[in-house]
Amino acid sequence: MSIETRCGYVALVGRPNVGKSTLLNHLLGRKLAITSRKPQTTRHLLLGIDTRGPCQAIYVDTPGIHLPGTRAINRQMVRAATAALADVDLVVMVIERLRWTEEDELVLRHVRACRGPKIVVISKIDQLEDKRELLPQMQRVKDLALFDAIVPVAALRDVGVEALRAEVSARLPMGPHLFPADQITDRSERFLAAEIVREKLMRRVGDELPHRVAVAVQRFEVGKRLVQIDAEIYVEREGQKAIVIGRHGQMLKSIGRDARLDIERLLERRVMLNLWVKVKPGWTRNEATVRQMGFE
Repeated sequence: MSIETRCGYVALVGRPNVGKSTLLNHLLGRKLAITSRKPQTTRHLLLGIDTRGPCQAIYVDTPGIHLPGTRAINRQMVRAATAALADVDLVVMVIERLRWTEEDELVLRHVRACRGPKIVVISKIDQLEDKRELLPQMQRVKDLALFDAIVPVAALRDVGVEALRAEVSARLPMGPHLFPADQITDRSERFLAAEIVREKLMRRVGDELPHRVAVAVQRFEVGKRLVQIDAEIYVEREGQKAIVIGRHGQMLKSIGRDARLDIERLLERRVMLNLWVKVKPGWTRNEATVRQMGFE
């Protein structure tokens, strides 16, 4: 007797910095998406594949939907996030435990236009001393009469993660799995290495230049004993380059060390990581340059 399988694409959407990437990592049981406390850390669509028995949920981690502003990179991020909503079987909107902003309203407008089931996650509930403080936010969501389920979650403590997985699995369409059971993403190791370097940049110098940096891997060679990676860090001005390099090169060394350790854990191999910092004036404002940086 054959077992009926379920499979579908699940968009994780929300305004910047509500915890979508952290939630994805805990759903997968390993770190895939980069995280930081800076808004708009996620720039690219990233698939995270969670296969549990007969159910395969293909999560699409999207950039935070925000008021796009004047920069080409921001417009491209919003276009990527909203376009993803047209091709998924299920939408999970992530909101914060107490806040509801103009950008949440913007996300809601896009979610409302989607077909198929919708779930809302109320994130970071571990930061509440009294869980009764959640009641107004939950009532707000119920009054929308839009969502099939409301799931409070504290991803860092794995609270609510299994409940969310169950709600998602129950709403996946019937169908064959699209990926092997042991595959967790469609992205290459080269892409993931670049993202890890960018994460360390965001964490180390995000206050000084939060969204003016990009990373491109120029060489990714897998040898018998060592993976050699050459990566270029792009900034917009000479002053930003000085910040990334730091006094006597110490900041760049710290970024490289932190990134190398994470990449070694990802690849389960020793890594030689070389970083260079280059100036590409105004790259975040130019549509053509943004596309050259891999933002499609």
